[in-house]
Amino acid sequence: MKKIGIIGAMQVEIDLLIARMKTYEEFTIAGFPFYTGTLFGKNIVLTRCGVGKVNSAACTQVLIDRFNVECIINTGIAGSLKSEIKILDLVISSDVTHHDVRKAQMKNLFPFKESFIANNSLVELAKKACEMLDVKPNYHFGRIVSGEGFVSDTRLKDKLINDYSPACVEMEGSAIGHVAFINNIPFLILRCISDQADEDAAMLYEHFEELAANQSAAVVLEMIKMM
Repeated sequence: MKKIGIIGAMQVEIDLLIARMKTYEEFTIAGFPFYTGTLFGKNIVLTRCGVGKVNSAACTQVLIDRFNVECIINTGIAGSLKSEIKILDLVISSDVTHHDVRKAQMKNLFPFKESFIANNSLVELAKKACEMLDVKPNYHFGRIVSGEGFVSDTRLKDKLINDYSPACVEMEGSAIGHVAFINNIPFLILRCISDQADEDAAMLYEHFEELAANQSAAVVLEMIKMM
């Protein structure tokens, strides 16, 4: 049976998923916790990668090498980079890229990709999952950008918008997509908006963190149910 990998950066992003797993075993590898069990009869490997691209890249490679997952879903929260994308809206990734790596480096050095494309079947499943929830979230489809720093500066926000035309910004998704791509593993990055990536970001993030994390996780649960 297909084994599905699910990654969240922080505990709050995976709490709802752990609570819904019927039975699970816990393993710690390279400091990362991995929970193997079932959700709606599907084989799941759930992990918490920690914050940042280096952590998420390392965790993703362990997830692939040690647990042989056949696809990866990354769930979590992000800052909006479009005025029409509001707090607690969902963003389903079209593609992901590193905003703190030069475009020329992405294009001209291994793996010679300016961005990493999300799996179309997982994208469509996420859209259906949003429509199936009792309280249907507003959802958007677009590029997600990642970097090693929390974005809470309007000048940086404007630069990201100008350079990448992204839907939202966070700190892990591009690394997960990057590692999934070089291993030929289908992936999807799913984010719920916790803030507007401006000077009020830290305050809003603190207020909406749990609500946004649970909204994203609820979509993942619905996706697993429909698989």
